[in-house]
Amino acid sequence: MDYRKLAVEFFKDLHSLKKARPQKHISESLRGETFAIQYIAYHDGPVLPGEISNEMGISSARIAAALNSLEKKGLVTRRIDPEDRRRILVELTELGQEQARKHTEEILDNITQILSVLSEEDAREYVRITSILAKHMKGCGE
Repeated sequence: MDYRKLAVEFFKDLHSLKKARPQKHISESLRGETFAIQYIAYHDGPVLPGEISNEMGISSARIAAALNSLEKKGLVTRRIDPEDRRRILVELTELGQEQARKHTEEILDNITQILSVLSEEDAREYVRITSILAKHMKGCGE
């Protein structure tokens, strides 16, 4: 098999997908304040700013700025960890939780829209292959 030729075809298709409205919305959710909100929402209990910056691959200064902005918007709270006063714990407010829920629903609607153009078999296969690639990329250190 000529994987290079297949890669060229895939690259062209990826470019088209990136321009698609539902795909754009999903991609945007993987960055910035939206990512931070979703990250906090998916964890049971408070998180550390360093955990968010590590997951996003950004500096602690950038995550501090994002958290400042989110706090001003009333979406997160920060407090000193009573067990280790050197650590700051970040949690979503009720407004932040509601925004995370709404965003998750929007993303799921977009993904549903994307998958619905495929047959059931193709949709399952696409999700299966994407899972394989995601696990591989995680193992490669992204």
